Formats: sequence, structure tokens, C-alpha cells
Amino acid sequence: MSVTKPLGQVEFVAMIAMVMATIAFSIDAMLPALPDIGAELSPENLNSAQLIITSFVLGMGVGTFFTGPLADRFGRKAVIVGGSVLYVISTLLAFLAPTLETMLAARLLMGLAASAPRVATMALVRDLYSGRDMAKIMSFVMLIFSLIPALAPSLGAVIIALSGWRSIFIAFAVFSSTVTLWLFLRQPETLAPENRRPLSLANLVSAAKEVMAHPTARLSTFVQTLSLGMLFSVISSTQQVFDQAYGQGHSFHLWFGGIAVLAASASIVNARLVVRLGMRPIIKAMFIAQMGFSLAMVLVMFVGLPLRLELWFYAAWTTSVFFQAGLTLGNLNALAMEPMGHIAGSAASIVTATATVGAVLIAVPIGLSFDGTALPLAIGIFLCAALALWLTTMIRRDSD
Repeated sequence: MSVTKPLGQVEFVAMIAMVMATIAFSIDAMLPALPDIGAELSPENLNSAQLIITSFVLGMGVGTFFTGPLADRFGRKAVIVGGSVLYVISTLLAFLAPTLETMLAARLLMGLAASAPRVATMALVRDLYSGRDMAKIMSFVMLIFSLIPALAPSLGAVIIALSGWRSIFIAFAVFSSTVTLWLFLRQPETLAPENRRPLSLANLVSAAKEVMAHPTARLSTFVQTLSLGMLFSVISSTQQVFDQAYGQGHSFHLWFGGIAVLAASASIVNARLVVRLGMRPIIKAMFIAQMGFSLAMVLVMFVGLPLRLELWFYAAWTTSVFFQAGLTLGNLNALAMEPMGHIAGSAASIVTATATVGAVLIAVPIGLSFDGTALPLAIGIFLCAALALWLTTMIRRDSD
């Protein structure tokens, strides 16, 4: 039974981007709320408020191990819809959370639920596209996806000003319900019944062994871990840096929105270049550039420039981290998934779960090392970029 592209490409890309944007919205709209949440739920340790970000990411990573096999067993749509239902329930728990511990538990559950659209949509795209075509589609998806970080902090700030930080969770529930209904009504199932795999631990272990045994999939997954680690390190720490290091807490959402808009151009650049140049040259170039930008940021902080000028350097450097993610993550996903089309759902679970959980293990210590300056963050990003470049040089495709 053949599967054809059910929607026009424009609607398909927009729909997939909006479903995946649930993740970005769940993270970035929270950033302006962290000081208020810390003051209300953890006044004795304000720095622990950033765990609200990494707990969500951790839940998403753990959940990703299971949502792929579920998507291979029950189909892509059923998993996305089921995840949305659990997501809405968890947002209501977070809305009512009386303590930081309860909030972190609710955010962990939100992450578990958000792993469903994260994996199932990737498998859905892989059902219809592969190789450089998939990378091109994912670049367009990431372009729309990247507009959410530009808007989410400002939207979060508006919601906080109008009705308090808890109302952000109601906005999460409304957004998820709306985009899931769009997919439910418009997107046919892409996994034919005869191609569905039985749900079993043995199948998951078998898929994990196959992914990790394939050099391209394995190395691409490890590099994606480092790239995500850099991104989550910056996201979890940047509100504190803007606020405490540069005194820009009141205008953080504007800075973050501007950075996200500039970084969104990465997806346009990648879509134009990936078919002509290939994925690996772009990935290598970006990690080399990231090493250079991060080393420059470290040197700027040692020079002792006026704080206002250093602020602009920090904003430019943060933009470079987001730009790097835009030119690497989609390509690394495509590289890892290219030889795994026959187990797309399970492979997507293994790849994204490993990368996400690993990224949290990178981001938490870097974030908690915050000392009132951006120096620990810049050093951490430099080391991650250097290791990612080294691993990228060893990636080979089956067609080589």
C-alpha cells in the first residue's frame, strides 16, 4: 500500500511546524515568568527556578523513548492526539501547583506529553520524505518553528502583566488543543496498517541496537546531543544573564524576541544550501564558527569593556548559538534517520531521546554554574562545539 503526500506542501509544513511549536512555546513563554515563579515558589533559592525549563526537557527526553514505538504500533495521528490530551491535563496541574516540587513534577509530565508530537511528527515527515528532501522540508518547518521563540517570551510577558504567571499554562492548553485539532481534521494517517510494528520491549531494544550499531546514526545522534546541549544551556540561563549580569530583566522578552527573529534566517539559509552543498559541510562550518564566536565572547569578558557594549556582544553571541542550532539540528536529524526508514518511529525515539536526555545532562551543570556573568556559559558552549566538530568529521553516509 503506497502512501502519497496528502496535503499541499505549504499547509503540510505549516501544520507540522505548529504541532512541533508546542515544544518551543512550552519552553520560551516560561522564561519571563522565572523570576516571579522563583519568588513565589522558591524564594530561598532563586536560581532553582531554571529547573522549570530543564525538567520539561528531561520529561520530553524520557518520553521520547516510548512515543516512537507507540507511533509505529498505533500510527502517527493517534500518538499525537493522545499526547495532546495528556499535555492539557499536565498544564492544568501546573496551573494549580502550590510548591516548586509540584511544579517541577507537572513540568516533567508536560515534557512526557510533548514528546509525542515531537517524535510522531518527525516519523510522519520521514514517511513522506527522505535524505536531502527531508532536510529541506525540515528547514522550512524550523523556519516557522523558530518564529515561536521570537513571539513566546513577549506573549508570556503580556500574559503575566494581565493575569499573572499561572495563566501561561492556560495558553499552553489552548494552543496545543487548536493545532492538534488541525492535524486531526486535515492530515491522513501516513503509516499503513501492514507496516505497523508490534509494541514490545524487544522491538525497542532491537531498534536501539540498530541505531547505535550504524555509524552514521550513532555519530549524528551524539553530535545532536551536543548541539541541543548548547541550545538548552543558553535557553535555561539567558534570562538570568540578561537580568543579573546586564540589568535587562525588564526588557528581556524584547531582546530574546530580536535574537530569535535574527536566528530564524538560519532555516532559510539551510533550505537554500543543503541540497547543493550537503548536510555535513554545513554542520562542520557551523561548529567551527561557533567555536570562534564563543572564544571571542570569552575574550571580550576578560578585556573589561563597558557593560553596555558587552551586552551587545552577548546578544550577538547568543544569536550565533541559535543560528548554529538552525543549521545543524535539522541536518543531523536527517542524517541519523536516513538509514532508518524501515523503523522510522522507533529510530526517531532512540535518536531524539538520547540526544535530549544527554543535552539535559550537559545543560543543567552549565546552567547551575551561573556566577552572575556569562563566562561559564561561553566556556561551556566552546567546549561543546569543539567536541561536536571532532565527532562530525567522522560521520560517513552509506552512499559515500
